[in-house]
Amino acid sequence: MAISSIFNDVIGPVMRGPSSSHSAAACRIGLILHELMKGDITHMAVDYDPNGSLVTTHESQGTDMGLYGGLLGWQADDPRMMDYKKHIKDAGIKITINYLSYDAQHPNNYRIRIGNDKIAHTLSAISTGGGMMEVQEIDASKVSINGDYHELLIYGSELALIDKLLPEIACDYKIIHKSFIEIKSADAFDSSTIERIEGTPGVTDVCYLHPVLPILSRKDLKVPFMTCKEMLELGQSEQLELWQLATLYESMRGDISEEEVFSKMKTIVEIMRAGITEGLKGTYYEDRILPVQSLGYKSKMDRNQLLDGGMLNNIVLNTTAMMEVKSSMGVFVAAPTAGSCGALPGAIFGAAENIGSTDEEIARALLASGIMGVFISEHSTFAAEVAGCQAETGAGGSMAAAGLVTLMNGSLEQCVAAASLALQNSLGIVCDPIGNRVEAPCLGKNVMAASNAMSCANMALANYEHLIPYDEVVQSMKEVGDMMAHELTCTGLGGLAATPTGKAIEAKLKEKAKYC
Repeated sequence: MAISSIFNDVIGPVMRGPSSSHSAAACRIGLILHELMKGDITHMAVDYDPNGSLVTTHESQGTDMGLYGGLLGWQADDPRMMDYKKHIKDAGIKITINYLSYDAQHPNNYRIRIGNDKIAHTLSAISTGGGMMEVQEIDASKVSINGDYHELLIYGSELALIDKLLPEIACDYKIIHKSFIEIKSADAFDSSTIERIEGTPGVTDVCYLHPVLPILSRKDLKVPFMTCKEMLELGQSEQLELWQLATLYESMRGDISEEEVFSKMKTIVEIMRAGITEGLKGTYYEDRILPVQSLGYKSKMDRNQLLDGGMLNNIVLNTTAMMEVKSSMGVFVAAPTAGSCGALPGAIFGAAENIGSTDEEIARALLASGIMGVFISEHSTFAAEVAGCQAETGAGGSMAAAGLVTLMNGSLEQCVAAASLALQNSLGIVCDPIGNRVEAPCLGKNVMAASNAMSCANMALANYEHLIPYDEVVQSMKEVGDMMAHELTCTGLGGLAATPTGKAIEAKLKEKAKYC
């Protein structure tokens, strides 16, 4: 797997749909399939292993929507996603879903056969959390494609001979597989290069797989630190704040300027603010469980009919608004996931409004949040299917705590302490979505994460002792996740999802879906 990036793994993608692990990751897998088939697809069969999460969730959590949208060449935020069933039918693509036990090694495993009347391909991939994915096999050849390179797959007979005859190609890696030659490059391939490859004796096909991630990788990639401990040492020696360390890291990770890093985060600020603004107007979408609740909350706030939470009430309101945008198929930023997309912006924008923070200060706070998320991405997971909701709302609350301290001009050490405290408080949270929808208890867990972030930010600013270093808390989170029962990791088989009322809601949703 590639080294984690703030914009690849932590804050992003910009998307629509209920779940980043399902909707956005599936869309990226679909985009790769689209390019593998050069857009000419007549049929696809997908196998899901009942021992994973996708058998019970591929319809309700947006896997079908994302995968089929990707097949059609759509990005994860495409407005046509809401009508994906109509569009896939109009495209004439026949899709078969099979539930087969094949000893899948990951809960989010896709085994796919795709083709038309001339060619066919096989592909296996996994969704690793937060919209990230890895293609692990194409046409019986083991690969590792994360969508962070320009990739050429060169097919033909006698690949070793073809390799000798190929024109010189500037690239980062070249790998001769059983079925094809794979060429990876941080730079785009021009049409003349592809034409020369296609003209090489023995070559039968060339597939160009474009990157699906915003930050690309490259050979001999180096970053300034890989652990929180190393980051603290660098920050203390160079007198750098957390957001500055984040900017340095992402600049080196993506081979882009620090100014470009900051500009990208300011764009994220705009998208998040637009989402919250849309949510506060009231969102309506027929196919969801919860009604609009942010409007009622705001009305009670305005009339002083809530307990005096001060800033916290505003944070709860913003968090709710963002979650309602997600559940109404609006555009939002997975931060770090779709299921936890409310906690981080809800906390940061809710607090920023109260204290009058500028967009530049909000961007700094999000950068600080993002770098703390990098350590979770790199050393644990954002996938609830692997480690429960501690990996989603727990991680989001931890990130938000560091961002809130940044908004208050706290020290580097206080930012890290806040993140550690918040994640410590979140260990063991299960993922048990009612009706297999990412709405409830997800909304409450996002509100809890944002509230936890504010409390821990204040504790850190008051120099409360966090005791356990952040790296160790992240490792502990991973170990707790490894101990979690399958039923409590986004399968809809345990917790609130398995209560009589939860099952009744699920049955009602399934009955309603028959007529949609």
